[in-house]
Amino acid sequence: MLAYILSSLEDDKAEEIVTVDLRGKTAMADYMVICSGRSSRQVSAISEKLVDKLKAEHGRLCKVEGKDAGDWVLIDTGDVIVHVFRPEVRDFYQLEKMWQPSPAEA
Repeated sequence: MLAYILSSLEDDKAEEIVTVDLRGKTAMADYMVICSGRSSRQVSAISEKLVDKLKAEHGRLCKVEGKDAGDWVLIDTGDVIVHVFRPEVRDFYQLEKMWQPSPAEA
Protein backbone atom coordinates (compact mmCIF):
# COMPACT_ATOMS: atom_id res chain seq x y z
CA MET A 1 0.00 0.00 0.00
CA LEU A 2 2.82 2.41 0.86
CA ALA A 3 4.50 1.91 -2.54
CA TYR A 4 1.19 2.48 -4.33
CA ILE A 5 0.56 5.72 -2.42
CA LEU A 6 4.08 7.02 -3.07
CA SER A 7 3.73 6.23 -6.77
CA SER A 8 0.39 8.05 -6.96
CA LEU A 9 1.80 11.12 -5.22
CA GLU A 10 4.79 11.19 -7.57
CA ASP A 11 2.53 10.82 -10.62
CA ASP A 12 0.44 13.78 -9.45
CA LYS A 13 3.55 15.98 -8.98
CA ALA A 14 3.50 16.14 -5.18
CA GLU A 15 6.70 17.75 -3.88
CA GLU A 16 9.11 16.93 -1.05
CA ILE A 17 7.60 13.51 -0.32
CA VAL A 18 8.77 12.14 3.04
CA THR A 19 7.92 8.75 4.56
CA VAL A 20 7.97 8.33 8.34
CA ASP A 21 8.10 4.77 9.71
CA LEU A 22 5.67 4.65 12.66
CA ARG A 23 5.98 0.94 13.39
CA GLY A 24 6.74 0.45 17.07
CA LYS A 25 6.09 4.14 17.81
CA THR A 26 2.29 4.28 17.66
CA ALA A 27 -0.67 2.02 16.95
CA MET A 28 -2.44 4.56 14.72
CA ALA A 29 -0.68 3.48 11.49
CA ASP A 30 2.45 1.81 10.14
CA TYR A 31 3.59 4.78 8.05
CA MET A 32 3.00 8.47 7.64
CA VAL A 33 3.60 10.17 4.32
CA ILE A 34 4.05 13.93 4.19
CA CYS A 35 4.14 15.90 0.95
CA SER A 36 3.40 19.31 -0.50
CA GLY A 37 1.42 20.78 -3.35
CA ARG A 38 2.22 24.20 -4.79
CA SER A 39 -1.26 25.65 -4.24
CA SER A 40 -4.56 24.94 -2.49
CA ARG A 41 -5.94 23.71 -5.80
CA GLN A 42 -3.07 21.24 -6.28
CA VAL A 43 -3.30 20.03 -2.65
CA SER A 44 -7.00 19.29 -3.16
CA ALA A 45 -6.41 17.63 -6.55
CA ILE A 46 -3.58 15.40 -5.28
CA SER A 47 -5.73 14.32 -2.34
CA GLU A 48 -8.86 13.71 -4.37
CA LYS A 49 -7.02 11.64 -6.99
CA LEU A 50 -5.35 9.50 -4.33
CA VAL A 51 -8.64 8.80 -2.52
CA ASP A 52 -10.38 7.98 -5.82
CA LYS A 53 -7.57 5.62 -6.91
CA LEU A 54 -7.50 3.81 -3.56
CA LYS A 55 -11.26 3.27 -3.72
CA ALA A 56 -11.33 2.17 -7.38
CA GLU A 57 -8.22 0.01 -7.45
CA HIS A 58 -7.99 -1.31 -3.89
CA GLY A 59 -11.51 -0.98 -2.50
CA ARG A 60 -10.20 1.25 0.30
CA LEU A 61 -12.59 3.79 1.75
CA CYS A 62 -10.44 6.49 3.31
CA LYS A 63 -11.25 9.05 5.95
CA VAL A 64 -10.44 12.53 4.68
CA GLU A 65 -10.14 15.80 6.61
CA GLY A 66 -9.49 19.31 5.29
CA LYS A 67 -10.10 18.80 1.56
CA ASP A 68 -12.41 21.82 1.22
CA ALA A 69 -9.86 24.31 2.59
CA GLY A 70 -6.94 22.92 0.60
CA ASP A 71 -4.26 24.02 3.08
CA TRP A 72 -3.71 20.65 4.74
CA VAL A 73 -5.49 17.45 3.79
CA LEU A 74 -5.22 14.35 5.96
CA ILE A 75 -6.03 10.99 4.38
CA ASP A 76 -6.31 7.98 6.69
CA THR A 77 -6.01 4.76 4.67
CA GLY A 78 -5.71 2.58 7.78
CA ASP A 79 -2.09 1.43 7.42
CA VAL A 80 -0.79 4.71 6.01
CA ILE A 81 -1.68 8.26 7.00
CA VAL A 82 -1.06 10.82 4.26
CA HIS A 83 -0.66 14.56 4.88
CA VAL A 84 -0.76 16.86 1.84
CA PHE A 85 0.20 20.45 2.67
CA ARG A 86 0.65 23.80 1.05
CA PRO A 87 4.36 24.63 1.65
CA GLU A 88 3.69 27.47 4.14
CA VAL A 89 1.40 25.30 6.27
CA ARG A 90 3.88 22.42 6.20
CA ASP A 91 6.67 24.76 7.36
CA PHE A 92 4.47 25.97 10.22
CA TYR A 93 3.54 22.53 11.61
CA GLN A 94 6.83 20.71 10.87
CA LEU A 95 5.42 17.20 11.32
CA GLU A 96 8.63 15.60 10.09
CA LYS A 97 10.55 17.03 13.06
CA MET A 98 7.94 15.80 15.51
CA TRP A 99 8.41 12.18 14.36
CA GLN A 100 12.20 12.16 13.87
CA PRO A 101 14.09 9.82 16.18
CA SER A 102 15.57 11.49 19.23
CA PRO A 103 19.40 11.59 19.44
CA ALA A 104 19.27 8.73 21.97
CA GLU A 105 17.38 6.54 19.45
CA ALA A 106 19.65 7.34 16.49
